[in-house]
Amino acid sequence: MERVVVTAVGIVSPLGLDAPTTWQNLIAGKSGLGPITLFDAVEQGVETRIAGEVKDFQPEEYMDRKEVRRTDRFAQLALAAASEALSRSDLPTLSQEGRDKVGVIIGTGIGGLEFITNQVLVMKERGPRRVSPFTVPALMPNAAAAQVCMRWGFRGPSFATVSACSSAADAIGVSLDLLRSGRCEAIVTGGAEAPIIPISIAAFNQAGALSTHYNEEPTAASRPFDAKRDGFVMAEGAAVLVLERESYARQRGATILAELAGYGASDDAFHITAPPEDGNGAVRSMQEALRNAGITEAEIDYVNAHGTSTPINDRTETFALKQVFGERAASVPISSTKSMTGHMVGAAGAAEAIFCIMALREGIIPPTINHQYADPDCDLDYVPNVARRRAVRVAMSNSFGFGGHNSTLIFRRYEGGEDGTA
Repeated sequence: MERVVVTAVGIVSPLGLDAPTTWQNLIAGKSGLGPITLFDAVEQGVETRIAGEVKDFQPEEYMDRKEVRRTDRFAQLALAAASEALSRSDLPTLSQEGRDKVGVIIGTGIGGLEFITNQVLVMKERGPRRVSPFTVPALMPNAAAAQVCMRWGFRGPSFATVSACSSAADAIGVSLDLLRSGRCEAIVTGGAEAPIIPISIAAFNQAGALSTHYNEEPTAASRPFDAKRDGFVMAEGAAVLVLERESYARQRGATILAELAGYGASDDAFHITAPPEDGNGAVRSMQEALRNAGITEAEIDYVNAHGTSTPINDRTETFALKQVFGERAASVPISSTKSMTGHMVGAAGAAEAIFCIMALREGIIPPTINHQYADPDCDLDYVPNVARRRAVRVAMSNSFGFGGHNSTLIFRRYEGGEDGTA
């Protein structure tokens, strides 16, 4: 079976406007969370007043002002992340025939929510004839993938995966399957989300999912696996990976960052927002990813946990990890980078995939910050508060979402040239 490799990455996140900056802040244990500035949370009366915003983001750096007005923020963020990734790849220089074999699959959990919300207000206040004709192109979940295709002329398969917090991981996993099948030679994939608007925060508050106890201490609010966790912190961002068939990457002399070795997915078929206590869906997802990668749990050196900082998820994920890893569970380093980025929803799986790749390449495992109070139900090695130097050959990344969606990716260090050159 043809191996699939990662040749470039890009990210815009609450920790930085590019991958190197985000990674350096991540391993330094810095939090990207703060008071909401994208709207007046006090005036809106929402209970949660903190979030992970992409700071100093200027969409005009990636598209002209007319396009900015016609495009939702989630697609703008996706275009920025794709711009970084593709600036490190020569895919944009391919002939048109070559670009016909490049796909674009970018997931999102929500899509153009801000644009449609604004247009509902326009219709209510000014009437239907004042609604923007760009409303549908802006709100549709596949808008980000379409924007990337149009910008760089990629004409292979293009669509969005929409599976809540698993969306980006599923985009990457589906891309793996398409590449292995030979349908594409390369795929630009990942996820994007821009959910920091009043209706989104209010809705997640009503669902009991968001942190509400740390409005005065934003950087302490996301505390996965900690006994005083009280919910996740909403965040925005985008992350994009360039995946290629190994033979194609080697033929072009591309720099190979890592191998995407496996993908597993399942559904709990249990509850629309809560996982089953036994974590069976998460267990099946991880086990399927291991089978798909052709490895055993004994080969995993690091797990980037879904780790949302909600009471139920962290307890259930811990239990699921124990079932997968058995007696070895206590010795596997596990961290939740959401403690620093917040939860980027449909972009989270792609951002965390990039963090796994960086851990493979640099031998540094990012920490779980704000881990201060022991929870007897969460008793594994969560790499508390300080990054850890350790050789990582194989890394696993978990993403679980509303609807019972579970997705797991496995990345392996690429054994090519010394610098990863094919």
